[in-house]
Amino acid sequence: MDVNDQSYINPDEFEPEQRNESKLSGYKRVCAKLGLSMIIYFVCRSITGFIQVFFSNFTNSLGESIVSLINNSIALLFIYVIPLLATMLIFNSFKLYKGKYRELYQKPKRLARALGTFPASYGLGHGVAMLTLLVSHLITSNLGVSGYIEELFRPSTMEMPTNLISIIYLVFMLVVIAPLFEEFWCRGIMYDALKPYGTGIAIIISSVIFGLMHGSLYMFFYTTAYGLALGYIRYATGSLYTVTILHAIVNAIAAGALILSTLSEATYPESRLITTIFYIYAIAFLALLVVGVIVFLSKIPAMRKYKIENAWPEKNPWKKTARFFVSIPVIIMMILAANEFSNFILMRLFVF
Repeated sequence: MDVNDQSYINPDEFEPEQRNESKLSGYKRVCAKLGLSMIIYFVCRSITGFIQVFFSNFTNSLGESIVSLINNSIALLFIYVIPLLATMLIFNSFKLYKGKYRELYQKPKRLARALGTFPASYGLGHGVAMLTLLVSHLITSNLGVSGYIEELFRPSTMEMPTNLISIIYLVFMLVVIAPLFEEFWCRGIMYDALKPYGTGIAIIISSVIFGLMHGSLYMFFYTTAYGLALGYIRYATGSLYTVTILHAIVNAIAAGALILSTLSEATYPESRLITTIFYIYAIAFLALLVVGVIVFLSKIPAMRKYKIENAWPEKNPWKKTARFFVSIPVIIMMILAANEFSNFILMRLFVF
């Protein structure tokens, strides 16, 4: 499916050089649109924090559950709904996807085989995550750097709620909302907009943007790597069906770890059962990680044979990637992302 009709060029209409110039012009427009959509996203993320602080002055008396529900609803609106709608407007997705959603989410013919890529993709993503933690630990311990650097590489900035309603809402956000929104966003709109200029470029750039959306350096490396795996699966299956399921499974595992970790801390040492379950879960997670890394390494020879098509061979892939990062809206997007990553440093500077 080619949804980027504004920049699609019929190969028979122009000479190779003219076609290349037309492609380059269309590619520049797509890069600018991607940067603009992500500028809106990061601005909305910043607005979310201010709105939550503003409402907290009026909602503290309502109880933890109500306050948490209000904050999560604000986050859903400003982090997902508004930026995604803006992206759909920028890329004219309402018209381009009209009547094609069924095709976009078609079940792959070999669904079991597609879902069977989970261990490899999980191993790639979490292997990079563990490597990131190791590197950050070496930096902070050997160079005597602590505080800011440790915080910058902290795996998650998410605070786990302690009441049942808020926990259920958070799990729903992680397992249902995030996979649906983020896959349609990154492996749907962005991937399809970039695909006419090379599937490899579409996978790489949509994965980088996917990583930037997660708000910390640790999450950037992990989610970018996992995004590459999901992008490859999206290309191989031709739909968002499998990648949405795989995304939900990964988030469900993370949600389970968050819940068990919080319950273990809250009930220790009274409830040894919960602590024991948490340790069993952690061991199972590590076993899955090791198996996943091994499976991913074993898949590399087969992946090399499965070549990714290049719809724009006239332009070098590295030049295409560089062209994306020198687009002015993309540069602004990167500045906003850097600010998002280091926001805790700015807050400390203002406080102290």
